[in-house]
Amino acid sequence: MLDLRLIRENPEGVRAALATTGIAAPIAEIVAADERRRAVLTEVEALKAELNAGSKLVGRTREPAEREALIAANRVVGDKIAALDEAAKTADARLQELMLLVPNLPLPHVPVAADERGNVVVAEHAAPADLGFPPKPHWELAEALGIIDFERGVKVSGSRFYVLRGDGARLQRALIAWMLDLHTGVHGYQEIYPPALVLEQTLVGTGNLPKFGDALFRDAHEDKWLSPTAEVPVTNLYRDEILDEAELPIYHVAYSPCFRREQLSAGRDVRGIKRGYQFDKVEMVKFVHPDRSAEEHRRLIGEASAPLAGLGLPYREVQLCTGDLGFSAADKVDLETWAPGSGEWLEVSSCGLFGDFQARRANIRFRPAGGGRPRFVHTLNGSGLALPRTMIAVMENYQREDGTIAVPEVLRPYMGGLETIGPQRPAGPARG
Repeated sequence: MLDLRLIRENPEGVRAALATTGIAAPIAEIVAADERRRAVLTEVEALKAELNAGSKLVGRTREPAEREALIAANRVVGDKIAALDEAAKTADARLQELMLLVPNLPLPHVPVAADERGNVVVAEHAAPADLGFPPKPHWELAEALGIIDFERGVKVSGSRFYVLRGDGARLQRALIAWMLDLHTGVHGYQEIYPPALVLEQTLVGTGNLPKFGDALFRDAHEDKWLSPTAEVPVTNLYRDEILDEAELPIYHVAYSPCFRREQLSAGRDVRGIKRGYQFDKVEMVKFVHPDRSAEEHRRLIGEASAPLAGLGLPYREVQLCTGDLGFSAADKVDLETWAPGSGEWLEVSSCGLFGDFQARRANIRFRPAGGGRPRFVHTLNGSGLALPRTMIAVMENYQREDGTIAVPEVLRPYMGGLETIGPQRPAGPARG
C-alpha cells in the first residue's frame, strides 16, 4: 500500500509513475474519497467542540426551562456526531478498499517499457555448454526413464498435474533439502515450515488480494485460501507487530507447495512440467531496515544465484522493466537458467524489493533504537529456488547421450551417493 500522503500531495506524480506500469489505479477516486473523509472528520471535530461548549453551558445554567432547552440542543448535536461518525467509518472503509487497488511505484532506476520485451539482461554466468549431441526435452527424458508419470497425474487430478516417481521424486527432494541447508547454513536464514492454507487478510498483506483472487484456489466453505507461495504466510508472521530495531534484519527461508491458477498458453508451455497448478518452491523472505533495503536486494540476488552456481547451471540476471514488475514490487531481478532440450531460458527466481508497500498493508513496523515513532520495515523476497523449473534445468543440462541423467555432485550426498539416474525398476519390493 502506498502512503496516502503521497497521493494526497502529489497525485499527478503518482499517476505518471503508475502509467509506466500499465496497471490502472483509481487515483482520482482516492483523492475524492480522502477529501470527503477529511471533510466529515472536520465537521465532527467542530460539532464535538460545540457539544463540549454546550455541556459546560448546561452546567452553568440554573433556570430549569433554559437548561432543558440546552440539553435538547446538545442531544441534537450528539445525534449529528453519531451519524457523522458512521459516515466517517464508511468513508474510511471505502478509502481503504481503493488504496488496496493501487500498485507499488517503480524505483527511479527501473527501465521504462510496456512489457517483458523491455527487460534487460544485466549479467550472464556460465554460458550454455555444447552437450555434443542433440539434447532432448525433459518430458522425453523423464518418460523414457520412468521418473515422471504424466498420464497417471492427469488421471488422478486432471490436466496440468503429474506424478514424480522413483529417482525423479528423490531428485526433487534432494534439491529442496540441499537448498534449505545452503540458505540456513551459509546465508544465515532461519527455516520456517508455514501452513499451506491462509486467511484472506494474509493474502491482502502481500498484495495478492483483492486484485488477483481469480488466480487463487479457495476453500468453498471457510475463509481459507491455498497459498500461492511461501512469501504469503512468512511475510505475515509479523503482521500487526512492532519489532525492535535490534531484531532487524530478519531472514526466513521456507519450503512449501504452491498453488496457482496459471494462465496457460498454447504451444510448448503445455508440454512437460514447466507450468502447473501445483509446484514446490524454496522461498527467501527478508524484513530489513529501510536504509538498507537496496543493499539487501543485491545480497538477495546473490543468495538466490548460489544454488544455480552450485549446480553448475548456466544462468543470467534480468532486470525487469516497469511494465513487467507486477503489482507489489518496486524493483525486481529475475534469475533465468538455460534448458537446452526445451530450447529456452526458464525463470527460477524473482528477487523483489517491495519497500514499505507490503509492510503498510500488513502493518509491520519497528521501533527505532534512538526513539521516535515506529516506522514500517522494508520487505524483500525471492525464490531460492523454484521447482520444477530447476528440475527441468538439471535434467536437460545433465542428460547423457544414452538417455541417462548425471546427478550433480552437490546433490549426491542427498541421494545416497547416486551418480546416475537410469531407467527405474518396476514398483514393488526388491527381488533377488
